[in-house]
Amino acid sequence: MDVAGEPLPLAVLDFVGIEFGEGASASIAGSVGIARAVEEAGYRRYWVSEHHNMTSLACSAPELLTAHVGAHTSRIRVGAAGIMLPNHAPLKVAESFRTLLAMYPGRIDLALGRAPGTDPLTAHVLRRGMVTDPAAEFPGQVAELLAFLGDGFPAGHPYAPLVAAPVMAERPELFVLGSSPYGPQFAAVNGLSAAFAHHMSPDLAFEALRSYRREFTPRSEGAAPYSAMSVLAFASDDDQAILDFEAAWTLTIQNIRRGIREPLRPEQVRDFARSQDFRASRRDDGRMVTGEPKAVAERLLEMKHLAQADEIVVVTPSLDRERRTGSYVALADAWRSAA
Repeated sequence: MDVAGEPLPLAVLDFVGIEFGEGASASIAGSVGIARAVEEAGYRRYWVSEHHNMTSLACSAPELLTAHVGAHTSRIRVGAAGIMLPNHAPLKVAESFRTLLAMYPGRIDLALGRAPGTDPLTAHVLRRGMVTDPAAEFPGQVAELLAFLGDGFPAGHPYAPLVAAPVMAERPELFVLGSSPYGPQFAAVNGLSAAFAHHMSPDLAFEALRSYRREFTPRSEGAAPYSAMSVLAFASDDDQAILDFEAAWTLTIQNIRRGIREPLRPEQVRDFARSQDFRASRRDDGRMVTGEPKAVAERLLEMKHLAQADEIVVVTPSLDRERRTGSYVALADAWRSAA
């Protein structure tokens, strides 16, 4: 917590990675440990992603992970970033997140994405083989979800008699995810909070979120824009740990492009991190922020200002959970000193 007792404007987005040689149970237990550590460090939120058909991740059911993490924490906001809405019926999403609110009042977030979070075949199966255009259907799905969460349907609408149970006056804190200008634009037009994936589209992030703030249209009187930006970041005083983190992410992206969805071997990362090819190819392309904690905190604060964002979501995928946890804690300490 900061000096005033309020959470820091920091969040964690966790892919719930399965380290080489461990099972899904150990991965989920490790993620609970991370959530508890960042809660103690003063972070505002802990989010899990939705990905499917990957043996390297354990985040195919983010609503269940949210419930599990919520049970093992007490203050930090928990949620999904996101629920890939084309994969789900809006009524079921409303029911799931109202149930989470009943379990953990005042602590539940729901970030909505329009991408499948997986490969085309898996998306086809998740959608029961229906031929759909997720981009075209997303606005209607969001409107339906909002109606089930309390906006209500127009008179005469066929869904008007339905109730998303359990009935809750409170809503989850809603965000619209984006890695292109569409997400922030949609959020602005509809008066919703926005979360932009700088870790996927660093060249677009700052202007996309500045435009969101300029174009925001309140849904209700007094409503104000609110935005978050997710950034790849790793803070450490250990130069080798920094190299390992950068190498692991580079290999992960290479594997995704090759259709490989298996956990990285530690020796593979170590060898690559120490190779001349990797060291020669290292360059600051703005995609990730790494270094000693003070420098990382100062750069993230600068990026937050440039994007006119309200908070930073730290993305630290790695095969070493202990190092990740240390990075999160060190970053929180450095943030307090730099802010």
